Amino acid sequence: MENTLEITLVRSLIGVKPNQRKTAEALGLTRPNKVVVKPNNENVRGMINTISHLVKVEEK
Repeated sequence: MENTLEITLVRSLIGVKPNQRKTAEALGLTRPNKVVVKPNNENVRGMINTISHLVKVEEK
């Protein structure tokens, strides 16, 4: 599992733009401090780039 990313939502989704909220929910991040593990690919990296100010990302 070396090609995975551990994504943590560190800020609330209250007050963010609708496209950013939908992106976070598509990643499975519905509440602060929730952690999801996703594959490290271009699609996921693009989604992380959209909400980079709301998340913390670690490679696993």
